Amino acid sequence: MFSKISRFIGEVKGELRKAAWPWESDPKIKGFRKYKELVDSTIVVLIATILLAGFVSLWDIIHTQVIYFLTSLGN
Repeated sequence: MFSKISRFIGEVKGELRKAAWPWESDPKIKGFRKYKELVDSTIVVLIATILLAGFVSLWDIIHTQVIYFLTSLGN
């Protein structure tokens, strides 16, 4: 059992070394500039999420009002 776990962890480490990480590998770059691509991608995802949430909320409000109007016609 321990040999399977050890082999699995070794394979995971090998795959992680092959991955392309979103930060600079240049050791001269320090601070937030090292993670520029990561920060930029995170900002894009946050903006897209906020826009999508706003779009869904707007359509939810519109549909709620339409259903309320249609159901109030019968009263």
